[in-house]
Amino acid sequence: MKILITGGAGYIGSRLVPFLLDLNYQIIVLDNFYYNQTSLLPVCTNENLEIINGDVRDEATLKRALVGVDLIIPLACLTGAPACKANPDYATSTNLEAIRLLLQLRRNDQKIIYPNTNSGYGIGTKEELCNEKSPLNPVSLYGILKNQAEKLILESGNSVAFRFATVFGVSNRMRTDLLVNDFVYKAITHKEITLFESHYRRNFLYIGDAVKAFHFTIINFDKMINNTFNIGLSSANLTKMELCKVIKSEIPSLLIKEEEFSTDPDKRDYLVSNDKIRKIGFEAKVSIQKGILELKKSYVFINPENHRNI
Repeated sequence: MKILITGGAGYIGSRLVPFLLDLNYQIIVLDNFYYNQTSLLPVCTNENLEIINGDVRDEATLKRALVGVDLIIPLACLTGAPACKANPDYATSTNLEAIRLLLQLRRNDQKIIYPNTNSGYGIGTKEELCNEKSPLNPVSLYGILKNQAEKLILESGNSVAFRFATVFGVSNRMRTDLLVNDFVYKAITHKEITLFESHYRRNFLYIGDAVKAFHFTIINFDKMINNTFNIGLSSANLTKMELCKVIKSEIPSLLIKEEEFSTDPDKRDYLVSNDKIRKIGFEAKVSIQKGILELKKSYVFINPENHRNI
């Protein structure tokens, strides 16, 4: 099987590409290397990998990348509410208009697995689990664009969409601005985290489990076709305060403070049900504690300020 992964040099892509290459898939990566990352260097020796340095918004480039492809994983995205707010034109053209172009150019038999975010649930109903039929109330431009793209993709058919929880863990194209990754850095470096909206809840997902979800869907595509699936760690529907207490269990020197000095740009406060995909056979398993231990090792030698989307 030949798979096109746009944005394949990004945070998730640089874990996904090596994983699929190890399983002997043929991989084409289309990426504009927006952050000057070198995350794919370790797999450049693999004969099953082709890399196109180009932009998903360019029709000729995308046409070239789609030749002979069986499956498309469109990871290319300006990710996160702050980054999209800072550059709304680039966000709209990359996160939505490039998806429109992809759908115009792909053959009907080319499958798509699309990674959305569950931030579109916004402020959920208190104590009720958000499932795939729950209303979407995205507040940020990032959430709005991702939900619009998901709708277009599912309407086009031959596709599956994920609604990922907040991802954490180590990657060759590291991101230290994700909530768990950021909190662990602050716990290690500053030994202190000052929380706002400490009661707001999110679901979390280890990056390795996110990668495995793609492979599970590749081999179970016919069971999942034209459906949306929440994907997160079911034991990790946590408030920010609860998350900090988990981090403190691994980094006892952490001091946790509370102040109402800011608001979440995504307005995320919800509980999430991951039962739909679990009933098909996939379940995220890696704990936040394991991710914390990986992050602690990485922060010995990387500068987190060089690994943020904004």
